[in-house]
Amino acid sequence: MTPIYIESGSKRVFACALDWPGWCRADRTEAAAMAALGAYAARYAVVAKEAGIKFPIKSASEFTVVDRIPGSGTTDFGAPCAWPPSDGERLTPTEADRFASLLEASWTVFDRVVSGAPASLRKGPRGGGRDRDEIVRHVIDAEGAYAPKIGIRGTAPAELRRTILETLRGSVVPLKVAEKGWPPRYAARRMAWHVLDHAWEIEDRRE
Repeated sequence: MTPIYIESGSKRVFACALDWPGWCRADRTEAAAMAALGAYAARYAVVAKEAGIKFPIKSASEFTVVDRIPGSGTTDFGAPCAWPPSDGERLTPTEADRFASLLEASWTVFDRVVSGAPASLRKGPRGGGRDRDEIVRHVIDAEGAYAPKIGIRGTAPAELRRTILETLRGSVVPLKVAEKGWPPRYAARRMAWHVLDHAWEIEDRRE
């Protein structure tokens, strides 16, 4: 069974796969969030394949909840913001490389989706939603904001993704997480979630 943790706000609940960065979905209740996570297994399998990592698609909706943690207003706003205690554990070199590889694959999938998408995307029922290039800028800006969470500062945008991957692959000893910083496991999970959430949004909103 796939180990997951539940992050609960007052209005929204996230179900996140502990060992599969980016495979994290939300809904109004814990049961609904877990159902959404299972429904996205096939889409996440594309990421695992890109990373060259075998994904257990046949059992990908069989979950075991290993932690339940409180969320915050950020959770209710629509983004995961908390991490389980196990994220503070030391990463082995194999684990660090695996997490980095899945994040890198998430970027590759996002870039491929963007390259095949029209500039204008279908609007929501109230006319909302960013178009393709606005989403790309948003993702890039977010990565610039995420980088200091793992100690990266002053890196040119063109080098940022490479530096993030190098930092994650080098995090095989317990890092001293700065105030308001992120442990490496959570950093990979949050970054991959954000880029895949927007990749899947673009796929769903193609005209």
